[in-house]
Amino acid sequence: MDTQLTLASSPHIRSGRSTSRIMLDVIFALSPAAIAGIVIFGFRALLVLALTVGSCVGFEALFNLIVKKEQTIGDFSAIVTGLLLGMNLPVSIPLWQCVIGSLFAIVVVKGLFGGLGNNPVNPAITARVFMLVAFGSMAKAAFPKIVDTVAGATPLSLEAGETAPKLLDLFLGVQGGAIGETCAAALLAGGIYLLVCRVITWQIPVAFIGTVFVFSFFMEGFDALAALAAILSGGLMIGAIFMATDYVTSPVTAWGKIIFGIGAGLITCLIRYFGTYPEGVSFAILFMNILTPYINSWTKHKVFGTGGQKA
Repeated sequence: MDTQLTLASSPHIRSGRSTSRIMLDVIFALSPAAIAGIVIFGFRALLVLALTVGSCVGFEALFNLIVKKEQTIGDFSAIVTGLLLGMNLPVSIPLWQCVIGSLFAIVVVKGLFGGLGNNPVNPAITARVFMLVAFGSMAKAAFPKIVDTVAGATPLSLEAGETAPKLLDLFLGVQGGAIGETCAAALLAGGIYLLVCRVITWQIPVAFIGTVFVFSFFMEGFDALAALAAILSGGLMIGAIFMATDYVTSPVTAWGKIIFGIGAGLITCLIRYFGTYPEGVSFAILFMNILTPYINSWTKHKVFGTGGQKA
């Protein structure tokens, strides 16, 4: 008998999808929202996106060269990080801050922890939070309509006497905000593409967005239209679809993903309604990233053949 028994560690079944292919799918899915941002905000939006993408790729290549690691810019993950970071920034941000944010995302959050797959938190979202805390001008540009230190009853703060944007305007992105977060239609189109291609699963986006809708529905006096405006406002769509679903920093189990999404939604609403910022998506995702190892542990599947009676 010529049959041989081959021993190997898991995984034994591979999908054939490479990291670079997944990243290209994400870039393609982000393209409609990025293009919409350029159309809405003009040439400077293109400049911000180009600068964050170029800086992220450049810093990754330079970091790998300094620490004598194999170059990883070919997996396109640095492009995704730069694109996500740029799309989460206001168009009026000083350009030098884009470079600092890119440096923080690639070197501090990603490179110093061992590169792609080892970072404990999402690089783009962490860099955005860092920039909000570090740069006063960033906070003013991102949240120009903060009237006082406490978020009001509306999903995002408005000036006194100002009416909330119409739902159609929120859906099409005809209002202020970060470059890539305003056009919900483009973000949803990209999310559907990722779902069809099985790059992401439905649990985190649905749990995240659904939690914000339900919480806002009660907080807004059982007003479904106001709750719908809440999920179309701010960075919820880009955060729930493209950033909370990051493979490295989100749970691996189905129930873990649901817990992650619900937790992120609750934290987002608590910050929106009771915090000092009118938007809490970035902080919520960052906090849930930190909890991801614990969520994985709580929801891990029992290995077949274990947990039986002791002899």
